[in-house]
Amino acid sequence: MDPLVRIVSEARKNKKTVVLPEAEDARMLVAAAKATKEGIADIVLLGDPDKVSAQAKAEGVDLKGVRITDHLKSAELSTYANAYYELRKHKGVTQDQAATLMKDPLFYGAMMVRNNALDGMVAGAVNTTANVIRASVQIVGMPKGMKTVSSCFLMVLPTPEFGVDGSLIYSDCGVVPDPTAEQLVDIAAAAAQSCRALIGAEPVIAMLAFSTYGSASHPIVDKVIQATKLAKEKYPNLQIDGELQADSALIPSIGSKKAPGSPVAGKANTLIFPDLNAGNIAYKLTERLAKATAIGPLLQGVAKPVNDLSRGCSAEDIYNTIAITVVESQMVEK
Repeated sequence: MDPLVRIVSEARKNKKTVVLPEAEDARMLVAAAKATKEGIADIVLLGDPDKVSAQAKAEGVDLKGVRITDHLKSAELSTYANAYYELRKHKGVTQDQAATLMKDPLFYGAMMVRNNALDGMVAGAVNTTANVIRASVQIVGMPKGMKTVSSCFLMVLPTPEFGVDGSLIYSDCGVVPDPTAEQLVDIAAAAAQSCRALIGAEPVIAMLAFSTYGSASHPIVDKVIQATKLAKEKYPNLQIDGELQADSALIPSIGSKKAPGSPVAGKANTLIFPDLNAGNIAYKLTERLAKATAIGPLLQGVAKPVNDLSRGCSAEDIYNTIAITVVESQMVEK
């Protein structure tokens, strides 16, 4: 089954509430209307109801069933501002600064997620990735034991021989430029959760390098070897191995020769790249040369689902990301 079809179906079975703080963007309105009409999520838009409704009417978008909240007039505004001040006063944030920042719908939406007023947030059509990550880290925070926010792509190949029927997780391809061994462990653990949520399968994780089982020596390889060791110690129940070259990770005949006895070689569905150069190049090459669909970047390592968008995204991209956010929230619930 196409993973997006499965994700939408799973979202519909147990829909959650997702906030879209960029209600001034027409793409958000179209996606909100479709998500509501198709029953994959309850949607909250942040903005002036009169202005949002007028824009929707001008765009020919029916927002029936979509909740529009004017956060600037909300009774929670001062409460959220005080909460943000308490979170960040050790960093020198003043009460006035907290009050000003909480008027930003992106940060207000993040506080709604933190306070369980809803289940997840989708943003980035207007805001930069840096801003979305800032709101995520400062307000929503990270799960216990996690110190790294990263990203992944769900890669869907046109042929089924790799991963799970052609679906793989690539991580990190968008956030951490040069991760340490410890950060690679966090990235692998977060990508494992992404694999479960997005592919619906148990992760088989390959820690990638330009070496397989010591076939080359270099500080980059040493970092991956150390990360693999630490990951196995910290997450003994994860199926993870390295260091592996990409062909060893994906092709059974090569994996059995280069890494005999490996539980991962030739069977990987989750690929962890040693740095952002490798990850970003790999996903773009896979997308263009293998004609794969690249869904993402999706944020990982946040305590509750917050997903970033490309500012060039379509309404359909936003709709799909809403569905992904719902399914991720279902995983948090478990």
